[in-house]
Amino acid sequence: MKGWAFLAAALLLAAPAAAEDLVSGLSQDTVQITSNYTGADIVVFGAIEHLEDTGVNDVVVVVRGPDANVTVHKKDNVLGIWIARDQAKLLAIPGYYYLSSTRPIDQIAAKFTLSRYEIGLQNIAAQNVVSHHDPEPFRQALIRHMQQGGLYGEQLGVEFSGPTLFHTHVPLPAEVPTGQYNVEVYLFRDGNVISAQSTPLYIDQAGLERRLYNFAHLSPLSYGLSTVLMAVLLGWLSSLIFRRAD
Repeated sequence: MKGWAFLAAALLLAAPAAAEDLVSGLSQDTVQITSNYTGADIVVFGAIEHLEDTGVNDVVVVVRGPDANVTVHKKDNVLGIWIARDQAKLLAIPGYYYLSSTRPIDQIAAKFTLSRYEIGLQNIAAQNVVSHHDPEPFRQALIRHMQQGGLYGEQLGVEFSGPTLFHTHVPLPAEVPTGQYNVEVYLFRDGNVISAQSTPLYIDQAGLERRLYNFAHLSPLSYGLSTVLMAVLLGWLSSLIFRRAD
């Protein structure tokens, strides 16, 4: 904790006098996924400048992953068989969402304020929805599914190391999607957004996984032929080994 407090203090001292009320940073701005990647943990830290003695100050940290198009199916039991009877397409909805705050968000600001900034799991929204029926049950089902997979989360995790310095930990599970993330830090005072900062975070594949990914996407035909050839060679070698064993 002292290390992050020192970094936040250094960040605060390095900021110009006319800076915003909020200064924040990341313990690392790039996460590389390799073959032995099992998850990571980054720290978001910062400081509040020109802290006023009056009013209640709250810090909310929101990490949003790259948008994705998701189709949610609704299954019904028909004659003992579960089949998909309905669906909704949620377009451009975050593939990862994590919120950490000093207090429960419903105690920090009014519902319309939280909805405006899409703060909180219940305020996650897709840019567009394609559905023949009410899409809300499908959105709620997706949120529950993402929570179970560790890709959506919400907790009271922002801690103050003094009157102005704060930090929080953000878990990144093994199934986290690659791409650019936005780490948003909001400073609330008496229910109003006083200051906000957004910092990019990049999660990308590295090593052999990255080379295979590029090969598969840049030369799909060659990649397909290579995998078929490799399967044939492995099958031939396996038969040759077992034949000698007999």
